Amino acid sequence: MTPAAIITGGSRGLGHALATALVEAGWRVVVDARSATDLAAAWPDGSVVTVAGDIRDPEHRAALLAAAGPVDLLVNNAGILGPSPQPKVAEYPLDVLREVYEVNVFAPLALTQLALPTLRARGGAVATITSDAAVEGYEGWGGYGSAKAAIEQASNVLAAEEPDVAVWRIDPGDLRTRMHQEAFPGEDIGDRPLPAVVAPAFVHLVTSRPPSGRVRLADVTVPA
Repeated sequence: MTPAAIITGGSRGLGHALATALVEAGWRVVVDARSATDLAAAWPDGSVVTVAGDIRDPEHRAALLAAAGPVDLLVNNAGILGPSPQPKVAEYPLDVLREVYEVNVFAPLALTQLALPTLRARGGAVATITSDAAVEGYEGWGGYGSAKAAIEQASNVLAAEEPDVAVWRIDPGDLRTRMHQEAFPGEDIGDRPLPAVVAPAFVHLVTSRPPSGRVRLADVTVPA
């Protein structure tokens, strides 16, 4: 039976790289993004199922699950950084912070809740993309970092409550993505690796299925 996965935020960056790697490993993959145009440009060969919409929208989340059918893996990858350059906590606009939490915390939690019945039945897994900003006190990262800390702890508790589902908090490291460039406006981030570099470690992780926990992809050893 072909395993199936949902990857949110799959039109570019890390989401696109992970989806590509899973397709190459024989998975059926469903991805979403807000723009149908971006999805069509990213996946012109139709190798994945695409569903356009805003992950904050309950109707979109339902459509995503309907398009996927029974799934073995949910990858909560979609997210936003917030303002660029990032403001200090003392100056962070609270209405903007609410939006950061809506996208980075509440939306992936809602999608996870929706997918859990199938994931329980299939012994599946939830992989939520996080960041070292969730556990380190970097200046300027109070909004994004605290949102990632919140979804990390929700995932940590979920792992304790769902013994039949693997729940991983995955830190991919600093990568050369548009979001990372937004975090460092005007700076050259060419020294960061492209997302495809960490994709083999991700595929090995989901296929070898270690226990629930926090995983740095840089620490995953991929067999030769």
